[in-house]
Amino acid sequence: MEFLRKIAFPFSILYGLITSLRNYLYDVALLKSTEFKTPTIVVGNLSVGGTGKTPQIEYLIDFLKSDYKIAVLSRGYKRKSKGFLMADSTVSAEILGDEPFQIHLKYPEVIVCVDADRTNGITKLEQLENPPKIILLDDAFQHRKVRGGCNILLTTFSNLYVNDTMLPTGDLRENASGANRAQAIIVTKCPADISETAQLDIIKKLQPKAHQQVFFTAITYDTQLKGESTIDLSDLSDSEILLVTGIANPNPLTDYLKSINLNFKHLKYADHHHFSLNELEEINSAFESLSATNKIILTTEKDYVRIFGKLKNLHYISIKTTFITHKNEFNNLIKNYVEQSSGNS
Repeated sequence: MEFLRKIAFPFSILYGLITSLRNYLYDVALLKSTEFKTPTIVVGNLSVGGTGKTPQIEYLIDFLKSDYKIAVLSRGYKRKSKGFLMADSTVSAEILGDEPFQIHLKYPEVIVCVDADRTNGITKLEQLENPPKIILLDDAFQHRKVRGGCNILLTTFSNLYVNDTMLPTGDLRENASGANRAQAIIVTKCPADISETAQLDIIKKLQPKAHQQVFFTAITYDTQLKGESTIDLSDLSDSEILLVTGIANPNPLTDYLKSINLNFKHLKYADHHHFSLNELEEINSAFESLSATNKIILTTEKDYVRIFGKLKNLHYISIKTTFITHKNEFNNLIKNYVEQSSGNS
């Protein structure tokens, strides 16, 4: 795989030129970008793969939901539907997409909808009889047809965008200079004990502009597993775990389980994977082959919404994003933007 990426370098140059030209045409207004009256907060990244967008969206929901009616608009990656769709009691992860469906289940008071055309999606939301006061755009940093009012760019501690290269040689969807559109840059999945010196070194590498602030967050895992029943992680020391993941980067989770000395076998699938009947049978067989008396199937919350009801002894571990420093400064940045926006003035 590494060899193939290296020989694809010429295509990376071409892809970089194409995306840079596209961004230039938007920057000089030769391509139309629409700004809406409703405050829009964009959460996205420059790279493919998991940077923690869903936990960041959930953080914003928790912060804003008591004061504002919120809508989350997503593309609904790999969903088995087309066009604009709003979550209700009839939708599933397959129809809505796993991440929007997860948010819908966790926050029933929030409007959750999907549309690959974000311009059309926002227009539909603003036409509702009781429209939202804030729209959170999930994974829309490259969707230049919409001019987000506040752009939050995520980059992982282990793979900063400044150290990456363009697809297909690297993981970047656009040139690193695209970061200039962000008002907030969040370095995600940091070690919880990251030092101030290490933070300053990363800020120096990122070279933020005068209008940008850099923040650092870590993943925090829930100490209780949910699903078929509620189990404390501390009660699993003598158990065997079959870990099933279909996410971009399961390494933080496997590292965490190792750090608390849990015994697990890992079945890894592609990101947003839809499990076939044969694969579900294989998972069941792998679970039955575990020799311990106490055993469970463990998955992520995103995977759980795709497979709950299809496997027995299934549990999930939820995560949240935690600001290591300057949480209040981030909250104030969001609060000031929303309060000063025309839609809420």
